[in-house]
Amino acid sequence: MKEGQKIRRVKLAGMGRALAEGALVFDGQTRYRLRQGETLLDLAQLAAERALAAAGKEIQDMDCIVCAMATPLQAIPCNAALLHERMARGTGIPAMDINTTCTSFISALDMLSYPVEAGRYDNVLIVSGDTASAALNPLQEESYSLFSDGAAACVLTRAEAQEDSGILYSCQKTWSEGAHDTEIRGGGGLLPAFFLREENREDYCFDMKGVRILRLCARKLPGFVESCLKEAGVCREEISLVIPHQASKALKVIMPRLGFQEGEYIDRVSEYGNMVSASVPYALCQAVEEGKVKRGDRLLLMGTAAGLTVNFMLLVF
Repeated sequence: MKEGQKIRRVKLAGMGRALAEGALVFDGQTRYRLRQGETLLDLAQLAAERALAAAGKEIQDMDCIVCAMATPLQAIPCNAALLHERMARGTGIPAMDINTTCTSFISALDMLSYPVEAGRYDNVLIVSGDTASAALNPLQEESYSLFSDGAAACVLTRAEAQEDSGILYSCQKTWSEGAHDTEIRGGGGLLPAFFLREENREDYCFDMKGVRILRLCARKLPGFVESCLKEAGVCREEISLVIPHQASKALKVIMPRLGFQEGEYIDRVSEYGNMVSASVPYALCQAVEEGKVKRGDRLLLMGTAAGLTVNFMLLVF
């Protein structure tokens, strides 16, 4: 860390995760999809309850509820308000959404760390999760077999002066030349749900141009990661573990180009695939549970998202 840079004294006091119950196998890789009667809101609530329990907190202890998700549970109100209804009804706890699609968790962690450190909030519940399967196009093989439905959550609190925990550095950039490489065109204000017809049905499904995304990432990410490490004053050797967004099987191609070899980063693509906004927090939560991450470890959370948006965050767990 560069001299003069200030660490944001916050910590992830507890984490929780939940996975859809339906399991499918595509070419030896397992994917999880919601079963009939099961909803993303169910998974989000379960992950949140597990995070609260791990932190030794109650929902009444939270000063803010944040849903960092890629897709809306319904058009209005925000996802966090619907989770609030499930968990905090009758309280005045503020609820808000933060959305940078796949990197929403990192963005929310970054943004909420400031009011937590400043003392406006003591405890913030951040919940990520998506029902990717709801909008998949079975005719687009590369995306249809890629995604899982899941959720993950954390309780973000202030770190005590004697604790090492904190955010060392963060950066987010967007290159909108990739805005239409990963998208769902229908369902919003530009192409409302009312316009759905059989002939334009594919506009209401997830559309991914994998080769174009990979090429843009290959051009942009190496320089981005190098500049972030330089600005942070941190060498790769100082990083205990990298938790990247589990975007696709191309993780094995991209990570070495960024200077991280197998074993230095988490790769759960074959076990779970892409969980959209839940990918990073789910992998981190699982690593904590398995003892692969402990207090004092220096972690790198990073990922790409539709947009094309990229996030980079160095933190001491």
